[in-house]
Amino acid sequence: MRLSSHHDVIIGSREKEKAIESSVCCLDLLKTRGLPCSCLGHTNQEAIDRSDVIILAIPFRHVEPTLATLTGFSKKIVVSPVNPMEKRDYFVFVPPPEGSAAMMIKRLLPADARLCTAFNTVAANKWRALDEELDLAIPVCGDDQEAKAVVMELINSVSRVRAYNAGPLAASNMVECLTPLLLNIARFNKMRDVGVQFK
Repeated sequence: MRLSSHHDVIIGSREKEKAIESSVCCLDLLKTRGLPCSCLGHTNQEAIDRSDVIILAIPFRHVEPTLATLTGFSKKIVVSPVNPMEKRDYFVFVPPPEGSAAMMIKRLLPADARLCTAFNTVAANKWRALDEELDLAIPVCGDDQEAKAVVMELINSVSRVRAYNAGPLAASNMVECLTPLLLNIARFNKMRDVGVQFK
């Protein structure tokens, strides 16, 4: 919803009908607010084929089986907001053997895919709260400097959100483990949708 006012957004799903339904909801909601919206729904594969920047907005447990069914990532910018964690008595960071979701995804993608880590630390509810100005920081990791610059520009186009260069892709574990930390802080301090800022 936040991106489609400034960019052409394609929503992908295993079931095209669900993606179309989500895109129509986005279009209708933004129209009622007098905002422009460019949003279409397609299958996951069609979304990849039609996109220059691909955001893998899927739970960690679904990453490997989902990517195994898809092609077309070669030379494209791929963004991982994926956080490997579990809810026990509190939220726990549970990385794969590679050390982070991003490094696991790197193994699963073609060698020339331009992978970055971003969007990990913003709660979904914050993205949906369109009346709220988002004054949050988003760390970005990646080895391809041009791809990282594109992702940071995309982030900076949203509200008052600010992207920060957080180093190479190998540093993604430090970003991914922030999400269970934020969830624990929110839970144990009776807060909602906690985010980060760098001052």
